[in-house]
Parts: sequence; C-alpha cells; structure tokens
Amino acid sequence: MLKSFEWLSFFETVFLEMSTFSLVFIAVLGVALLLFLVIFLRLQAFIALLISSLVVAILGGIPASEIADTIQQGMGSTLGYIAIVIGVGAMFGEILQVSGGAEQIANTLVKRFGEDKAQWALAATGIIVAIPVFFDVALILFIPLVYSLAQRTGKSLLYYGIPLVAGIAVAHSFIPPTPGPVAVASLLGADLGWVILFGLIAGIPATLIGGIFFGKYISKQIHLDVPTHILDEHNPKADTAEKKRIPNFGLVVAIIAVPLVLILLNTFSTVLLPEDSTIRGWISFIGHPFTALIVAALLSFYFLGTRLGYSMREIQSFATRSLEPVGLIILVTGAGGVFGKVLVATGIGEALANLMAASNLPIILLAFLIATVVRVSQGSATVSMVTAAGLIAPAIEIGNYSAPLVGALVIAIASGATVLSHVNDSGFWLVGRFFGMDEAATFKSWTVMETILGAVGFGVVFVASFFL
Repeated sequence: MLKSFEWLSFFETVFLEMSTFSLVFIAVLGVALLLFLVIFLRLQAFIALLISSLVVAILGGIPASEIADTIQQGMGSTLGYIAIVIGVGAMFGEILQVSGGAEQIANTLVKRFGEDKAQWALAATGIIVAIPVFFDVALILFIPLVYSLAQRTGKSLLYYGIPLVAGIAVAHSFIPPTPGPVAVASLLGADLGWVILFGLIAGIPATLIGGIFFGKYISKQIHLDVPTHILDEHNPKADTAEKKRIPNFGLVVAIIAVPLVLILLNTFSTVLLPEDSTIRGWISFIGHPFTALIVAALLSFYFLGTRLGYSMREIQSFATRSLEPVGLIILVTGAGGVFGKVLVATGIGEALANLMAASNLPIILLAFLIATVVRVSQGSATVSMVTAAGLIAPAIEIGNYSAPLVGALVIAIASGATVLSHVNDSGFWLVGRFFGMDEAATFKSWTVMETILGAVGFGVVFVASFFL
C-alpha cells in the first residue's frame, strides 16, 4: 500500500505529464491551425503565422495584457538581424544580375568545361550565382543557355536543366545569405559561418547526385525538346538595364566569395584565437554578416556598377528595386520569430524540449522530420523552415548544443524543407513551365531531384552530427 508521500509523488508525476501533454497539444494545434489557414483558407503566410501565434498565446496562458509585448519582442529580435542580412544581400544580387556578372559566370564555366561536361558547369553556375540571386531569377537568367545547349547537342532538356536547377536549389536552401538558411540561423541562434560550411559540405554531394547523376538518368527516360515559345513570353533581359560592359569572370567570383570568406574567417577565429585577442575582435567585426555583406555590396556597386559605366542614379535604382521582393520574406521570417517567442513564453517550448529528450531521437532527425511534414503539407520551403525552426528553437536554448551542431541543424531543417516538392510548391510549376513538362513528368524529374537533394543533404549532416 502506498504511503502518503508516495501518493503525493505519484500525483505530481501524473500532473506534470498531463501538463506537458496539454502544452504539446497546444503546439500541435497551433501548427494545425497554421496549415489550415495557409492551405484551405489561402491566407497569406505572414498573417497566418501571427494568428496562430495569438491563438497559442491565449491557450498557453500568457496574460492578455502581455501578448502584444510578446509579439513585439519576437518580431523585433528576429528582424533586427535578418532584415539587414537579406536586404543588403538582395542589393548585391541585383547588381550581379543587371551587370551581366551572372551570365559571365555561366558562359565562362561552360566554355572552360566544354560541352561534354556542360552539366558540371551548369551545376557550378547554379550554386555560385544563386548564393546572392533568388531562385526564380537565377532560373530565368540561365534557362536560355540550357535551351541553346540542348538544341546544339540534341539531348533532352533535362540533361542540362536538372544540374542547373539542382545547383540553384542547393544554394537557395543551404547556403547563406539566401533567405531560408539565414532565417533558420537567426531563429536558432546559429553562427552563419558554420551554416555556410555545412551548407557547402552537404550541398556539393547533393548537387552531384541529385543534379548531375540523376540528370543523366532522367534525361534518358524523358526526352524534352526546347519549348522556344516560352522565351518570347518571359524575356529575362526585359527587366534589366542595357549592359555597358561585361565584367571579368574572376572579379565576379571574387566579389561573391568575399562575404563567405569573411564570415568563415570570423567563425574559425573563435576557435583558433583567445577570446580577449585584439585581432579576434577586429576579425569578429569584419566577419560579422552585416559588415561582410555591406563590403560585398559596396564592391559590387563600384566594380560591377561604376566601373562598367553605370551612373550612381542607375545603381541606386537597381538597389532600391532589389528590396521590393524581399519584404514578404522578411515579414514571414519575423512572424516565425513571433511564433517561437510565444512557444517559449507559454512554456510550450520547454515541454517540447522535454518530449524530444524523452523520445530518444536525435534532435537533428526531429528537426528534419518536422520540416518535412510542414513542407509536404503546405509547400512553401520558407514557411516550412521558419515553422520547424520555431518549434526546435526552445530545445536549442535549453540544451547544451555546440555551435557546429546548431549549424548542422540549420541544414537538416533546410533539407526537410527541400524534399517532396509537389503541386503546392511554386517551384514545381515554375520548373515545369520553363521545361515544357506536364505534371507527371515534373513529378518524375523535379520532385525526385528535390527529394534526392534533401535526403543527401540530411544524410551528410546527420552523419557529421555524431562527431560534433
């Protein structure tokens, strides 16, 4: 027969388990509400995230008078970092595009590799150029080159197209300063240097397997001729200024490499130099994403702008225009920060962290699975990454995870948000249209390629996590 103190201990255990269950249930309800608003009501993701955060805050017991402050803190702490990184990065990408620097990279690589190895050149082009340039812009820029190669060689469009979109997709999801990994890094408090490093380590084999090797295979299964009418409908040069001179290939690559090298240098200095080192302090300043991207943007303004004959008025116009498409991305990421802040303030974050610990599953696997579920459910890679990061972030705060492991976690979430692209993903339709494919062919090529990229990327960081 149980003694009184044993009964008390028993009821405390039951109460704690019920409390944890109820908090986790609220979190699941919040995600379900988010998916319902986005999928069925077609509500904009920014508003849907805010509404879901409000509902979770109310159900989670945050006092009504404190909910608005919690939302403000979540939005402010997230945007204070990500708005600068994405905004400056967008300006850099726009100058790279309008100056012809992106096209110069593609043309030079194809010439140096030769048509026999043009797949490798296109994959490399996709990775290099899509670091500062958005996915759809990069695809529109280089699809004429894919068409030209396919027409000259008589090969299926997929032989050249899949390596290109694989490289673009990997850079878009894995390598900062593209919005997705920057957003997740901000929400998890990850060092961008480690994110870049693991993004490259995971992204290169993913591109080789999903882009080059799978591209060769699928091009033998599906032969696609060039849909020439599409170029007339969407001329990639229509929205750019008249080019003055073509920039040098080495110069363009060097400018793209500047922020990556500076950020990585900052990361390595934290490992190699003592904390009170003056040199480390200056490296930390120069290698901070803010400083590194501002340096790259200024270099691009001069070398890809002024030196090529563009006036300061034109450069200002390009920079201003680049900010138009990033506003929504920044706001959605900020709303994701709100969601994460609410989870912490209600105690749901701690409950989720305890549940994850009790599951005995590696946190990197849980992060990947959560991102995959949201990705398949609603389609948007950005929303998937932000939602998964919001759910995982409290566990990162409570747990004692190393900086390299948190960087690997960012890539695990990015991998989950990449797999199984289908009809609810805008990329599915964009690639299908430019390749002239029906839905069945797009599933067999694009969807399988995306899944290979995500699976390989996750596999690399999952194995690496055992040593971090």
